[in-house]
Amino acid sequence: MMMQNKTSSGQMTRLALIISLGGFLFGFDASVISGAIRFLVPEFGLSDLALGWVVASLTFTSTLAMMVAGPLSDRIGRKKLLLIIAFMYAFSALFSAIAPTYGILVAARMLGGLAVGASLIIAPMYIAELSPPEKRGRMVSINQLNIVIGFSAAYFSNYFLLQASGSGAEWVQSMGIDTNTWRWMLGVELLPALAYFGTLFAVPESPRWLVMQGREEEAAVVIGQLSGEAEATAQIQAIKESVQAKDAGDPLGQKLRRLFRPTLRKVLWVAAIVGILQQLTGVNAIFFYAPFIFEQSGIGSDAAFSQAIYVGLLNVVFTLIAMSLIDRIGRKPLLLVGLLGIALSMGLVSYGFQQATYELTTAAVAGLPESIDRSLLAQVTDVAYEDDLAFKTALKAALGRTVYVANEAVILQSAANINPTLILTGILGFVAFFAVSLGPVMWVLFSELFPNYIRAVAVSFVGFINSVVSFSVQQFFPWELANLGNALTFGLFGGFAAIGFLLVWRLLPETKSRSLEELEKELITDD
Repeated sequence: MMMQNKTSSGQMTRLALIISLGGFLFGFDASVISGAIRFLVPEFGLSDLALGWVVASLTFTSTLAMMVAGPLSDRIGRKKLLLIIAFMYAFSALFSAIAPTYGILVAARMLGGLAVGASLIIAPMYIAELSPPEKRGRMVSINQLNIVIGFSAAYFSNYFLLQASGSGAEWVQSMGIDTNTWRWMLGVELLPALAYFGTLFAVPESPRWLVMQGREEEAAVVIGQLSGEAEATAQIQAIKESVQAKDAGDPLGQKLRRLFRPTLRKVLWVAAIVGILQQLTGVNAIFFYAPFIFEQSGIGSDAAFSQAIYVGLLNVVFTLIAMSLIDRIGRKPLLLVGLLGIALSMGLVSYGFQQATYELTTAAVAGLPESIDRSLLAQVTDVAYEDDLAFKTALKAALGRTVYVANEAVILQSAANINPTLILTGILGFVAFFAVSLGPVMWVLFSELFPNYIRAVAVSFVGFINSVVSFSVQQFFPWELANLGNALTFGLFGGFAAIGFLLVWRLLPETKSRSLEELEKELITDD
């Protein structure tokens, strides 16, 4: 029996790792664009909002995909939909890399967004439906682990390609990495996307979906392999009772109407609040723009890209810590600790930027790249500025926006009087507290709070809300920095985390160590 349990546990972990490779691709896709930003602005002459759009376009379509992914998986199955998702990831990576125009680049990223949105919904739900209750939090968290590993891999890849592009090596020139650095950054994703497509054929279908389709014998085989034959009969019966209690075959419109009935109001509100908070704290501003943010602290491009690697590594470490704790101390304590830490970390970043001053001295101007016309800087040379907003406005007026943005990192490095350690400490603190709380816990809660008969539709709906907020953060982050300034922008993120702490403390129920069917009986009242 012990050998069987170990075998089942190992098999479940293997399946979770395969299913959550979609999370790796999301993390890679999300953060790899952070390295391309500096190249895209001069390449296509992008405004702040256009830059935001090339980043956020992925999230825009992922928002739409979240609304249909759950119902579509009810129709065709979790596994088949993930195969389609893997193909879209590969196609998006290829066409992002070869895009000749801004419009085609955005279109390719929007296709990737469809894959992102669908995989974010289906993977955690799929894993939850395969996992035994005592392992569910840890297994679902593997998806978040793969997301953060994807973030980290993209930061490493971007840094490697950036260093290679300036090395002058013959192989770099022959492959065009020196002249097409951003294209290589975006195209590398093709390799893991193809690997994902191939490994998905080794994954079984969800037993809960099989029961919903009347395929109980197939479901029993899957459950028997993962939890033991003794558990299969009892689990099949519990799933049947849950599905039969409310008709899982109802049309989508009827399921949506049921989702807003008073019986589900509490869990819907809780899930929506957690989903909104996860994005209002600024996570995707950090991950999608990490090198860009570090450049604002005046450390230069190379150091900014290397510090982004710290973000990725710390994210992985604290996600692993969360996985070890989530089934032991519960979901709610992790969220409370995380939100408090996020509020303090963002407050530190805001303070660091608030204390900064900027002055481009005569000596500093002499050291700027020759591509900058120094005569244009006469009116701003040796002028002290008390905040980044005033400094950037003056420099853009003097040089023109395109020239300034293309050289912003070196200009800030020459002019900023700032403590970059405060900024780095605050950002890394944010990453650690987010990774141990909102990152993995949100998706675990989404997969747990809703009953079997409406889970796919409900998770799609709250995922849609989460994605709408994420899109807004990504789209307007460059605009916020340009119009509100660094200090206020990060201060707002910290303020939202403080509000979230109070809401979670007051409203969130604990869900650890209970089967999905037990949670349904506790949280959902009859009509």
